[in-house]
Amino acid sequence: MNTYLTRTPSSTGNLRTFTISFWVKKCLQNGGGGTSQQIIGQTNEQYFRLMFLNNTDQFRFYDQAGMSKMTTRKFRDTNAWYHFCVRIDTTQGTAANRCRLYVNGVQETSFSTDTNPGQNVELHFNRQHIHSIGRSSSSGGYDYLNGSLSDFMVVDGQSLPPTSFGETDTSTGEWRVKELESNAFTWGTNGFRILKDGMTVTDQSTNSNNWSASGSLTKTEDSPSNVFATWNPLMPQSATYSNGNTSVNQTADASYRPIYSTIATPTTGKFYAEFKAVSGFDNINKAVGFIDVDLPFAPTAHIESYSTSGSYGANGRASYNGTADTSVPQYTNGDIIGIALDLDNGKSYFHKNGTYINSGNPTTGSNGYTVTTGKSYAFVAIVINQAGSNLWSANFGNGYFGTTTVASAGTNASGNGIFEYDVPTGFTALSTKGLNL
Repeated sequence: MNTYLTRTPSSTGNLRTFTISFWVKKCLQNGGGGTSQQIIGQTNEQYFRLMFLNNTDQFRFYDQAGMSKMTTRKFRDTNAWYHFCVRIDTTQGTAANRCRLYVNGVQETSFSTDTNPGQNVELHFNRQHIHSIGRSSSSGGYDYLNGSLSDFMVVDGQSLPPTSFGETDTSTGEWRVKELESNAFTWGTNGFRILKDGMTVTDQSTNSNNWSASGSLTKTEDSPSNVFATWNPLMPQSATYSNGNTSVNQTADASYRPIYSTIATPTTGKFYAEFKAVSGFDNINKAVGFIDVDLPFAPTAHIESYSTSGSYGANGRASYNGTADTSVPQYTNGDIIGIALDLDNGKSYFHKNGTYINSGNPTTGSNGYTVTTGKSYAFVAIVINQAGSNLWSANFGNGYFGTTTVASAGTNASGNGIFEYDVPTGFTALSTKGLNL
């Protein structure tokens, strides 16, 4: 949020024919407050725009030269990466072929607004004016994107299909990133490729059309090729989300409603995650843990009352299968809590700053708390019917707590994710790759 990229082309490119391709993961619906979320904009007058609309989550692409298209479809999935391919060629004799949109390789054909530009009309993209990615280009800026972007490309002078940038995985049937060389295209005057495998704004095409970053770009392991769990912003509890939904500021909730992770475990496997108690833990009636996803979203009691859950509270209280252990260390602001969940052997382990409570050892399977097997679990953050708010920053494998990288990355036995502390042997991150190891 409030981070964006800018570039002003030194010369005008092709104004009639170009392709824009990018991957985006939204973090909140409706802009997180009724504002539009802009992907790209050009000039102070906003002549050219690609954006998610406020209140509706429809995708709109627009140019004041006579192009205005708005999808009927609404983009509301906050756990998925979408691939957008915008294909422009106003030289086409057929009006519908002058401006085409593809999402995850499939052409969009249903639009609530559908105005195509006239033949040979020159649009405003590629002119020698400021272009912005992640917000509007207007003075002062607005309509910031609340989400993540990856592999952002423009091919200047060609109208290319989505198969130039993505492909269908033959084993899963899902649309995925296509491996490309820097010379994959004749990029044209203003063509570029940025945000490939990280947060670099240096052009990785054969051009040198670099962008400038304003704000704080944060790298994430979460990508179209490997989606990591985050906090779920759709949970029915008052909370504020940030940093790609890896941070959540909870308020007190008398209904004991926990905040869930977006991805739940399968019924077998070994999974690890870390949670930093950032602020608000002077009031210690708060906890982090895991919960059976078959339980209601609003339990009528603290999750430690349920036999298919587990938690570690800041007040020095751990729970497992409906049983409480009150002899564990308390924790406070700045402490990092790790959870290792072994669903193969029915054990759970908690650590505080790398030291497992009760001398637990997830690698050997000793001194763990009992967990009911055959269940699917989500990681959770909990406010236990107590006044005041608290901020948790989760590291589900992204390698960051908020915008701060882990101090000294530990080992990861399964090669999936970056964590502060060593991941026990055989455990992995809760991500799409982790689910399939």
